[in-house]
Amino acid sequence: MSTPAASIASSDPSPSPPAIEQTALKVLAAISVAHMLNDIIQSLIPATYPLLRDSLQLSYGDIGLITFAFQLTASLLQPFVGMYTDRKPKPYSLAIGMGLTLFGLLFFSQARSLITLMASASLIGMGSSIFHPEASRMAHMAAGGRHGFAQSLFQVGGNFGTSLGPLLAAAIIFPFGQTSIAWFALIALVGIIVLTKVGAWYHARLASRAAKGVSSKPQRHSYLTRRQVTGAMGVLVALVLSKYIYLVSFTSYYALYMEDKFGVTKQQSQLCSFAFLFAVAVGTFAGGPLGDRFGRKVVIWFSILGVAPFALALPHAGLIGTIVLTVFIGVILASAFSAILVFAQELLPGRVGAVAGLFFGFAFGISAIAAALLGAWADHTSLENVFQMCAYLPLMGIITAFLPKLESPAP
Repeated sequence: MSTPAASIASSDPSPSPPAIEQTALKVLAAISVAHMLNDIIQSLIPATYPLLRDSLQLSYGDIGLITFAFQLTASLLQPFVGMYTDRKPKPYSLAIGMGLTLFGLLFFSQARSLITLMASASLIGMGSSIFHPEASRMAHMAAGGRHGFAQSLFQVGGNFGTSLGPLLAAAIIFPFGQTSIAWFALIALVGIIVLTKVGAWYHARLASRAAKGVSSKPQRHSYLTRRQVTGAMGVLVALVLSKYIYLVSFTSYYALYMEDKFGVTKQQSQLCSFAFLFAVAVGTFAGGPLGDRFGRKVVIWFSILGVAPFALALPHAGLIGTIVLTVFIGVILASAFSAILVFAQELLPGRVGAVAGLFFGFAFGISAIAAALLGAWADHTSLENVFQMCAYLPLMGIITAFLPKLESPAP
């Protein structure tokens, strides 16, 4: 991590390119690590569902309500956090958010009823709502023009952390029980330390920008009309809708689906979840740089619509085929979000935090509602029926044709 003085110096337009790149990569790496730690904790919630279902006699609908409580608090607060910090950045708010996550994790480890599980999950969601918009803004500030790469590096940390949740649950939580979740508070503590140091860099960078009179006044894209911007944002929101309803069917119910359909053990189901979530991490990292290289619209086309053949085949595959198909689905589908987010930020330059809060919040909110509805649906039909119907959602990717072209592919 660079010192504040070195960080201020690196923002001067005249330093050599290597110095600028080195400082940006250190900051981006630290933010990505913090995102990984944050999402390891968050991923423990769905990873414990098979254990909680048996020990506390929860239904699929109850499990959906836990996800609903977590995702709802995260989604409702994020847009407001983003809009507020666009005007008044808070460099140390990330460490405070991680503190809320720490307390929520401790409460979750001791919860013995649906209400207490939902309340503790809500506290973790509040921590997430503070983390994502401001962390995304830091990544944008440290990008040095490579905004797709920066967002992908930031998000891949979170996706990699999410993929570790099932492995840690299989290795620690399932053998030692729900109370062992409390040990993961140490991860949150490390996250607080990292984010405090990143906050110091951010504070120094803000002071440097203020001294140079750099304005962050909200505006819209230079040559698109307000109607075009509004229409493009509507298309992006619809694409996020289709992506995250389909994605939550995996993050909340894939392990249970593998247990019910193929009779695998709880540990084996968590390994299947890890394979899917690790594929998501790989796809997330690829999406941003590919968007920088070929254009974001091309990546969005491929990542949403390209999932459809694999999604439609999944419910009819055997055990090995299901695992292989979910890996392809994870890699392709995950490459969309970095491209969608940067596309939206380019539509509304100067509103980086608000756009990040809106899209992260909308993604979390859709996931919350979808998790609850899909759980109730599974109780009335079956998980296999849920996966069969959700398989048609990627076809919505066809509406990408209505997006304007904002940039030319990089040479």
